[in-house]
Amino acid sequence: MSASVNACRFLAAIGFCLISTLAQAAGLRSIDIPADADGPAIHGMVWYPCAEPPGEIRIDIFVLPGVKNCPLAGDHLPLIAASHGRRASLLGNRDTAEALADNGFVVAAINHPGDTALDPGRSGDLSVFVERPTDIKRLIDFMIGTSPFAARIDQDRIGFFGFSRGGYTGLVLLGANPDWTGAATNYCRRGQSLFCQQILGRTYPSQPLTHDPRIKAAVLADPLAIFFSAESLAPLKAPVQLWASERGGDGVLPHDVGAVEANLPARHEYRVVPNAGHFAFFLCPPALVKERPELCADAPGFDRGAFHAEFNADVLAFFRKWLIPTAE
Repeated sequence: MSASVNACRFLAAIGFCLISTLAQAAGLRSIDIPADADGPAIHGMVWYPCAEPPGEIRIDIFVLPGVKNCPLAGDHLPLIAASHGRRASLLGNRDTAEALADNGFVVAAINHPGDTALDPGRSGDLSVFVERPTDIKRLIDFMIGTSPFAARIDQDRIGFFGFSRGGYTGLVLLGANPDWTGAATNYCRRGQSLFCQQILGRTYPSQPLTHDPRIKAAVLADPLAIFFSAESLAPLKAPVQLWASERGGDGVLPHDVGAVEANLPARHEYRVVPNAGHFAFFLCPPALVKERPELCADAPGFDRGAFHAEFNADVLAFFRKWLIPTAE
């Protein structure tokens, strides 16, 4: 029996099942946010409810179940803005986006300029950390402003999903201000990265980064939290579902995520995934398993596919609770 079916049966026992069926498919459409005074052009993709039978869409090494440019099904839909990790892409958490879209959410993900697999030129620069929250604010502005989806989105029901640096992005959007002179400086005394050199050289921004109070709930998976102190997190008010891998990786240490949990003043859920490494939150396509085994290998006994079935069900349940209250 599949992990999806097991998860579905469990959720059905408490009143609802959030796992999509083969009769549904996510619609997919590319978006392009034009350059403006706040930043460069940004490429993105939207997953959304679609009533047509599923097909396959191939994008590079990825095969996505869905229907390209399917007519949007539904109205007054909640929006989830999504942010990827370091040198990754908008397809990093595609299965979570698919699950949300199959259950009535519009999910918009972007490639953060300068910090993607194909455009990593500024990945080590502090400017990326400054610009990432602004990128997501611009994405939300576009989705509820001039995008083809705008009239069908409920502007009072906006959520956020972020993994790794995307989790950092979410903390800032929710109101956290990096503690450049304290937490960040202390961390960087042990680091050699370019952004640490900039922090130690005091070339960090003097003003708070972009916050967005339109975000009503957020899921943060293994967030990069090295820049935050307890005081940084004090302004957060929106409910958070926080996930941590037990093993960590890629600069994200379990005790750093645990410190976020300990200092979150807002209502939150906390999940530590046993035996999981940092990249467990990402599903590898077959081609990547051979090309980048360090991203795709797990500890003995850890089943990444089964974990994602549970993870997606929990993410769906959280967003339903806070963005679709009538679904409780």
